[in-house]
Amino acid sequence: MTAQFPSQFQAPPQTAFDRKELNLILGLYGRMVAAGEWRDYGLSHLRDVAVFSVFRRTAENPLYRIEKRPKLRLRQGQYAVIGMDGQILKRGNDLRQVLRMLERKLIRAVD
Repeated sequence: MTAQFPSQFQAPPQTAFDRKELNLILGLYGRMVAAGEWRDYGLSHLRDVAVFSVFRRTAENPLYRIEKRPKLRLRQGQYAVIGMDGQILKRGNDLRQVLRMLERKLIRAVD
């Protein structure tokens, strides 16, 4: 017999990145770390939003936040890249397209 807990003890629903989304984000993160651009990250899974924050140094504010807001999928798009100042740099429903904005920073002229 299993114990039934009242609803007040159940964890509230959370928004989270799935495995495919995390693979895309962590792939980009790994390339940026190898290029020396990024050093640390943080994950937050809240009720309405999942956030992947990218840091240049651990004790700073995040350089970028990659957010997933499923409630916006029928409007502007559920994924967004937000800059250090809070400005939305790119938004859309295709995470790969949204992350492409950050990948451009990897492209440098080779002498």
